[in-house]
Amino acid sequence: MATMFCGLLVLTGLLINGAQAQAITAPELRGQRAVQDISADMHGRDLKEKEFLKADLREVNLSETDLRGAVINTSQLQGADLRGADLEDVVAFSSRFDGADLRNANFTNAMLMQSRFTDAEIEGTDFSNAVIDLPQLKALCSRASGVNSRSGLSTRETLGCR
Repeated sequence: MATMFCGLLVLTGLLINGAQAQAITAPELRGQRAVQDISADMHGRDLKEKEFLKADLREVNLSETDLRGAVINTSQLQGADLRGADLEDVVAFSSRFDGADLRNANFTNAMLMQSRFTDAEIEGTDFSNAVIDLPQLKALCSRASGVNSRSGLSTRETLGCR
């Protein structure tokens, strides 16, 4: 009975859509969205929805870069310059932002699980609705200061510091 029901769902989908949907696999997605040309100066580039997987971005100038919706997983960003960068809706799982310059950056709605921010400069950084591990959140709150020039929100407020 269950097999017949599943078959009926597939047939219904074919009749409604006219053709079977094609899924994009991970390698195909990476081939289309992965950044291949990483250089020391990427200031101001449009990197919306690009993918950085295990990327070495240490000391890279990414200031004023549009990284909205980018995926930056297990990447090294130690000492990177992200001043004024737009990282809204970014997913940065298990990445290292240690010593990075994040002043006046926008991390609104960012998913930053298991990422580290030791000694990162965060004056004026907007972390509104960002998901950050509790130990990192506490460490960021201990040094949060400034107001983001675009959103007008204080870093402490966006982190939910008490």
